[in-house]
Amino acid sequence: MKNYLVINMGLKSIRVIVFDSDFEVLTSCSKPITTALNGARVTQEPNEWISAVDELLFKTFIDIDPKAIDFVTVSASSSCLVCTDVDGNSLFEAIMVSDKRATVEAKEIENSSYFGEVKKETGLACDPYLMLPKILWVKKNKPNVFSKTSYFLSPNDFLISQLTGQFVTDVFNAAKYHYSVENSSYPENLLEDLGISSKTLPQVRFPGDVVGVLKSSLCTKYGFRDDCKVVLSTYDALCAFFGSGPSEEGDACDVSGTVTSLRALSYRDPSLFKPNNVFLSRFSPFGMSVLGGSNNLGGGLIEWAKQCFYSQGEFSYEIMEEEAKSSSIGAKGLIFLPYLMGERAPLWDSNARGVLFGLERQHTRADIIRAVFESTGYSLRNLVDSIEKSGLPVKRLLVSGGLARIGFISQLKADITNKPVYVVDNFETTAVGAAILAMIGSGEIPSFREASSKLHIQTIILPNPKNVEKYNQLYKLFGDVYYSLKDTFTERSEVCSLLSRETTKVIENL
Repeated sequence: MKNYLVINMGLKSIRVIVFDSDFEVLTSCSKPITTALNGARVTQEPNEWISAVDELLFKTFIDIDPKAIDFVTVSASSSCLVCTDVDGNSLFEAIMVSDKRATVEAKEIENSSYFGEVKKETGLACDPYLMLPKILWVKKNKPNVFSKTSYFLSPNDFLISQLTGQFVTDVFNAAKYHYSVENSSYPENLLEDLGISSKTLPQVRFPGDVVGVLKSSLCTKYGFRDDCKVVLSTYDALCAFFGSGPSEEGDACDVSGTVTSLRALSYRDPSLFKPNNVFLSRFSPFGMSVLGGSNNLGGGLIEWAKQCFYSQGEFSYEIMEEEAKSSSIGAKGLIFLPYLMGERAPLWDSNARGVLFGLERQHTRADIIRAVFESTGYSLRNLVDSIEKSGLPVKRLLVSGGLARIGFISQLKADITNKPVYVVDNFETTAVGAAILAMIGSGEIPSFREASSKLHIQTIILPNPKNVEKYNQLYKLFGDVYYSLKDTFTERSEVCSLLSRETTKVIENL
């Protein structure tokens, strides 16, 4: 039996978890990381990641012999840009996925004469959250950093470079650079037009590939065996999908940490699907495809509401849940648009913002938190609808992540989507999924179906038919509120750009 060490970097914390081949957790530890919010800018410090991993590895090896580790893999958020020199040293703050500073650059890329063909090949429009707009922003606004950068990496790639000295990425992280999986190439003509060398982008491999062995200096420092291998997984949303245990056509995995990711499984010919504002990821060697995407805030909405309206006491989440239950369906006519940081899939609207619609004198804190809770279900249904419009019927929802710990929200999701909700027994689905990819790559397990058979369901929650009918009407109102304000959000963004703003950074955990 082999042991797998997973480094899992989320938006709030970094975890190190060791699994055996039966997915039993041998040891785990975590450390929070900080995020700087400053207007449209959302950043983290890559050197803090290195320091955190260093501390966590030493903690891990208090409980387990480092020589017992056979494989190491990494999973982290996608679409976060790290600029490094030729030795892999970070040159600039990491521009995180929800950072919206590259709006102008995204439009510039869309207007390139080469982008139409790139969009046709990849099925992906250009949004400020993607990698090329971020790189172009660095080129235009930080020319000294751009000129010194040897590699533009995602957090996955950056941490792997620290472990192995190799600058590689997987095909699904590469897609965020508008890499064509079908043609196995970066968009050379577009890159040349933008003045970005493809040599600064990481080499592309497939999840499960062995990158190499750990650096000898790390083996000496921590006590790893010198034959300990590093295996590629992929970004957190896809890892969490596989870690949720999907096995049948139409199984959809709702992983709600800071953001909500919804992906659905299919064994059908991927050419049958026409992605409707969601991603199509082809796992061709395994005969499967995955349809879906991530929004900008899932569980992060609850953290925001907790900071705004509740004390930081031990039982805040329990109080929030009880108050939400005490309100009525529809929060007495109160609708909350949850777009506090704009929205990714399926709206792709970086200008959208949060709105409390229908606020009256009668409303209480309980109604507001109920509206926030319900908004997580409406956002999820947006994603479900987009997957189904792409041609893949969703049969059931496998839910995990921090938000799945709030039982009432899982019931709301069942009622709002009219889908049965299966709460996954293991909430660390991202780390489990990364381990699954490493195990398949190392030959420890033969298939995803084999891996899924080892995972378990904690609870099954069925939709309440009486509530479903009411939520159908409320969901329509939720959509009407957003689309009636869509142009106004753009106008607001233009006005805000003229306003004088404080430049002091606010440091928060997302």
